[in-house]
Amino acid sequence: MSRPEQPATAARLRPVDLARLSGVSTQQIRNYEEAGVLPPVPRTASGYRVFGDAHRRALLTYRALSKGYGAVAATRIMRTVHEGDVPGALALVDAEHAALHAERVSLRATNEALRTLAGEPPEDDVPDTDLLIGEVAALLGVRTSTLRVWEAAGLLSPHREPGTGYRHYTPEEVRDARFILALRRNHYLLDHIRPVLEALRREGTTEALHAAITTRHTALTARTAAMLEGAGHLHTYLRSLDGLTPA
Repeated sequence: MSRPEQPATAARLRPVDLARLSGVSTQQIRNYEEAGVLPPVPRTASGYRVFGDAHRRALLTYRALSKGYGAVAATRIMRTVHEGDVPGALALVDAEHAALHAERVSLRATNEALRTLAGEPPEDDVPDTDLLIGEVAALLGVRTSTLRVWEAAGLLSPHREPGTGYRHYTPEEVRDARFILALRRNHYLLDHIRPVLEALRREGTTEALHAAITTRHTALTARTAAMLEGAGHLHTYLRSLDGLTPA
């Protein structure tokens, strides 16, 4: 459970006060200062840092942003704010949301491709030995030139026989060629098929890939909620700095 925000009890805060507030070390507070996570910190004539409520609010904002955007992005956002470039900071926020949306779209496309593959007949006629390109073409009912196009697009990687250069397709390559054909018949572009194949190879089976997609969707939903919470903290912080004008 996160710590509730406590009101400032004094105009001046020590590094240890900020450290206790966020559950980090005083060294980490100095690191945040150097990274630009905190606004400029004034010093006394004797060189002691003088933290105030603005630093407390910046720290809480950074911690909230980190939960959804990650520490690297949160640091960049806060540093850009403290450099006086609020539009630039908001552009960084937009970029993170756009990247998340792109991943969600990719997952949706992969899931749709899996539904297409689920309607294909079982692969019970694939030999358990390597096949030559002509044999694969005959098995799938396509031209050898089609297989070469898929290879040139990086979708297939048949082994080349030394000396002759003949292509040898493993059972796994034949399986992948079947997947490609099924998706092409449903008007999938080659660039859209590539991530599906990569995911299938990584997970091993369509069932495993479907489970991985479900897990990732859940994680994306949780991250979206955390990003919204962090963005709310950032909005409040910017208003306190007059970085945003009321609508």
